[in-house]
Amino acid sequence: MMQLPASLPNASSYLGPSPEGKELLPRAGFITLSIIMAMFTVPAIVLNSTVIVVSLMNKQLRQPLNYALVNMAVADLGTALTGGVLSVVNNALGYFSLGRTGCIIEGFSVALFGITSLCTVALIAIERMFVVSKPLGPISFQTKHAVGGVALSWVWSLIWNTPPLFGWGRYELEGVGTSCAPDWHNRDPNNVSYILCYFLLCFAVPFLIIVASYSKLIYTLRQVSAMGCIEGGAAAKAEAKVARMVVLMVVTFLVSWLPYATLALVVVSHPDAPISPLLGTVPVYLAKSSTVYNPLIYLYMNKQFRRYAVPFLLCGRDPWPSEEEGSEMQTTVATINNKVSPS
Repeated sequence: MMQLPASLPNASSYLGPSPEGKELLPRAGFITLSIIMAMFTVPAIVLNSTVIVVSLMNKQLRQPLNYALVNMAVADLGTALTGGVLSVVNNALGYFSLGRTGCIIEGFSVALFGITSLCTVALIAIERMFVVSKPLGPISFQTKHAVGGVALSWVWSLIWNTPPLFGWGRYELEGVGTSCAPDWHNRDPNNVSYILCYFLLCFAVPFLIIVASYSKLIYTLRQVSAMGCIEGGAAAKAEAKVARMVVLMVVTFLVSWLPYATLALVVVSHPDAPISPLLGTVPVYLAKSSTVYNPLIYLYMNKQFRRYAVPFLLCGRDPWPSEEEGSEMQTTVATINNKVSPS
């Protein structure tokens, strides 16, 4: 029988159901977690698959600015298929069913897809800021820029999720013992150094990029509006639309990932803190729930995507009347570009 770390309270979950009286949760608790995870996982698979398929089917959507949206859908779909589906199955069983090797594979896969998704959110923020605000002057955003950004998100995630496979950090069971992730509990300095780097470079940096990029974007829109260069209040409407997107983006980022990152730091800095397995599981589920928030925000708040996605999902039926998509926003952005471009 393989040797398991004694410091991990749920390590016996590798071996099957816990002996009677030693369960981390009652049977009803595991079933409830399985149902909750299924409620997030099924829509995430459907919506992210829709974004990918619709983009491949319609040439109008295969524009450089949409590459990041599709990349995020691919990453979120990967998270849902690995972390989401396995969480549903393992919680239904009441234990982690794939053994130590399966734990490493699941932990690595979910972390790889999850951090790629976070990096892609930051990439979208940078792209939109450069397109509208033009901080470096007029830039033609081309396919090579989009492909480079997408590749960078995967490479960055791969760089920081591979070390546990080679001894710097490790993947281990977390929460109630039905999923795996980077080991936040190990007090070894080698592992702690990895967790701190992981937090700073994979959580803090993307969030700061999102806030900085959209702050610059909103500033540009307000500046243009104050100059009165757009008639009929189009600038104000565009500003409100971007502001709503920013609020949703930042809130969902915080709700989904900040509790998980905070828990990791608390466990590392205060290893004796009394954190129950159930309390440790909640941030995990919040992070995995981001796979359904992202397509809702970027699919259904993007009229161009929505025009193709809704009929696809409803087998050809479109409940919304036909309208000219995005003409006002395009006029606004074009005017902003002309106004802020250096003479």
